[in-house]
Amino acid sequence: MAKAGRRIAVVLFNLGGPDSLKAVRPFLFNLFADPAIISAPALIRYPLAVLISLTRGKMARGNYAMMGGFSPLGPETRAQAEALEAVLTSQMDDAVKVFIAMRYWRPTSEETARAVGAFAPDEVVLLPLYPQFSTTTTASSLKAWKKAYRGPGRVRSVCCYPLQAGLIEAHAAAIEGAWEKAGRPSGVRLLFSAHGLPEQVIEKGDPYQAQVEALAEAVAARLGERWDWKVCYQSRVGPLKWIGPTTLDCIEQAAAEGLGVMITPIAFVSEHVETLVELDHDYATFARSVNIAHYIRAPALGVQRDFIEGLADVALAALKTEAALAPGSAYVCPRRWTGCSAVAAREGLGL
Repeated sequence: MAKAGRRIAVVLFNLGGPDSLKAVRPFLFNLFADPAIISAPALIRYPLAVLISLTRGKMARGNYAMMGGFSPLGPETRAQAEALEAVLTSQMDDAVKVFIAMRYWRPTSEETARAVGAFAPDEVVLLPLYPQFSTTTTASSLKAWKKAYRGPGRVRSVCCYPLQAGLIEAHAAAIEGAWEKAGRPSGVRLLFSAHGLPEQVIEKGDPYQAQVEALAEAVAARLGERWDWKVCYQSRVGPLKWIGPTTLDCIEQAAAEGLGVMITPIAFVSEHVETLVELDHDYATFARSVNIAHYIRAPALGVQRDFIEGLADVALAALKTEAALAPGSAYVCPRRWTGCSAVAAREGLGL
């Protein structure tokens, strides 16, 4: 039976990933052509994107070949959308449909915007699958959506949810589960590994690093004093100086101290090339080369129940707020990030 309430569209943002080996090069071009990734004029940025997609294409195709010839990010995001739609539908008397919009592959923001417009929603919730806000992820996706969407409905955007209770619980459960599966070894350091960013991005006020570290601290607190832990960063590319310490350095340090490591992808909610290849293959190989005592990897959250219910809570809260852009948890950015709507409310900035 059709529901008689509002029509609500929830749009999940994600980066996307190539769905075939032929798609790797155009996917890389789309990524590096984004001004949020390479902040140069289009006349410089587009030739650079062509060059990078050519020079990195062979290596990237090799990585995706290891995963079966495509990125699992698309199927995992669709599964998350289906799970979220089921939870929201069970909790609401409204017609709810969850869409996905990929920033650098299909379905694109333009394709999803047309689908959402055809759904004719009364309310639209834009919900990034990036728990931590960054100008390179959430802001870029929001900008692309604003440019693409011309349909009906009151639009509410979630900027971030790094301290959402379900997110914290899901990470803690994933870590505990991986530790149990490994036989509960002692002498293991927990490494919260997140995608890195150039230092200059953070120095301009991007709150990503602060939010990553806030979530790691919250998860560590939830786990209790048993764990020795550190935050580290992976996936560095290019000549710029990136935030640290690097995950590789932390693995090497643990080995030197006679410790094993548990790696948990604190900023990735889906398995993709940076977990299945970088963590599971490249870093695992490096760990063996330095004679690490244990190398354990906690899974990404996927459709874990606590995480999906946390996303539902965030979406429901967004529907109740009057703010066009609002945090999905109690986290408030440092004041120097003046783009934070929670900071604006707290400080009376009127943003």
